[in-house]
Amino acid sequence: MNTGSQIYLSVIIPSYNEDKNFARGVLDEVLSYLRKQRYSWEIVLSDDGSKKSFVEKLENFAKKDERVKLLENVHAGKSAAVKSGILAANGDWKLFTDFDQSTPLNEIEKLFKYLDSYDVIIGSREMIGARRDKEPWYRHLMGRVFNLVVQTLTIPGILDTQCGFKLFSAQAAEKLFSSLVIYGSQKKRSNAFTGAFDVEVLYLAQKFGYKIREVPIIWRHYETNRVNPFKDSVTMFYDILKIRLVDMRGLYK
Repeated sequence: MNTGSQIYLSVIIPSYNEDKNFARGVLDEVLSYLRKQRYSWEIVLSDDGSKKSFVEKLENFAKKDERVKLLENVHAGKSAAVKSGILAANGDWKLFTDFDQSTPLNEIEKLFKYLDSYDVIIGSREMIGARRDKEPWYRHLMGRVFNLVVQTLTIPGILDTQCGFKLFSAQAAEKLFSSLVIYGSQKKRSNAFTGAFDVEVLYLAQKFGYKIREVPIIWRHYETNRVNPFKDSVTMFYDILKIRLVDMRGLYK
């Protein structure tokens, strides 16, 4: 566990060949926002085995500020990159946020309101007050169906498990990400499948008694060719069943 930290907030940003989003200047926006804050912070760029040309872009960006750190991982999927970044970060609070900044970093101010009472504070696209921009209808429908399955089988009461904007206390982050089983592997992959690792993290948070707060945020859809709606949904459904089976076997400790 990280103790005695001089860093208040760690921002963990996973990546895998994000050339298109990098060109939009999303990292510059993150850095610009953080430089205006009065609290101490760090950015952990946790790369998932991207091609050399993209890693070089991250290396050059990290030179802009000593508080930006680059963590290079083997290509093992988004869950592995997030886990590596979370466990390497030194902040009292740790936020992981998607590289495309579909939820702008300044939305964290909405989450900060609940630091005194909660260990896990997550952005939600489904709560009253949330806003979803430019999302295709079929993606929204997929999300609704998936979330119904999740609430029925694993995590009742949470409306949106998949939003890539989640804040953890250092103690909760260490415990939860160290306890992953389905998505705890760092084995090399051949694809960019994201999976349902958020579900396993939040399932463990409920199991271990952490207080979870869901907060409505602004979210904007950006097109990607990494999502196969049918294939990914089937795989994620099986992974949800695995979570229950792993728990029944007593493997979550």
